[in-house]
Amino acid sequence: MTFHVVIPARYASTRFPGKPLADLLGWPMIRHVVERARESGAERVLVATDDDRIEAACHGFGAEVVRTRGDHRSGTERLAEVAETLALDDERVVVNLQGDEPLMPPGFIREVAAGLDRHPRTPVATLVTPLQTVNDLHDPNVVKVVRAASGDALYFSRAPIPWDRDHAGRPAALQGWWRHLGIYAYRAGFLRRYPLLEAAPIEAVESLEQLRVLWHGLRIHAVEVTGDAGPGVDTPADLERVADRLREAGITPGS
Repeated sequence: MTFHVVIPARYASTRFPGKPLADLLGWPMIRHVVERARESGAERVLVATDDDRIEAACHGFGAEVVRTRGDHRSGTERLAEVAETLALDDERVVVNLQGDEPLMPPGFIREVAAGLDRHPRTPVATLVTPLQTVNDLHDPNVVKVVRAASGDALYFSRAPIPWDRDHAGRPAALQGWWRHLGIYAYRAGFLRRYPLLEAAPIEAVESLEQLRVLWHGLRIHAVEVTGDAGPGVDTPADLERVADRLREAGITPGS
């Protein structure tokens, strides 16, 4: 199995402008993300950006960059432009690794690609892991997934789904409840179609772009993994938490 990893990275961020270039143990954060992708065994790792500063930083540590437009509404749309620009074969597996996920385990990156490769009629795959606490079940920042017997996703929500009627939504045990990890693998042919799909009402209500896929009757295979991808970086405080996790793991590249 071969696959590409594309890392969408933009400079503008309401809560943390310039975060791909934020210093993380002596490296810009985007370099940590690129290293996780390289460690996954990907055939090719690319950063997709519309920003000169991010492009220059990436070239500084030898990363391949694809320039994209600045008007994309999501990372998926940015990947669609990359698939078109590179004229990728329709069956090429492309992993979307967010540029603010420096703790994403390389094994998870490989597993989401393998999950799509094992399901040739499925256009999208993603990762799920067992939900750990009832508090997470009720946390709107933790996205939950309900799956079919096949492993395909039935629905994603910020709400506590499935709802345990007999226990007022607070089950004593969480076996069968799943947390979504925000990493995706796509077939390049689907990526080219994605910008043409009408936005879904449920996508806007939940603020979850993957619901557009389900709304149009397409499949997302939800691959089970054990463990956590670690916190992403949305704020400077998140960056400090990630730095602590990297130190605990013995990763101190700039020291």
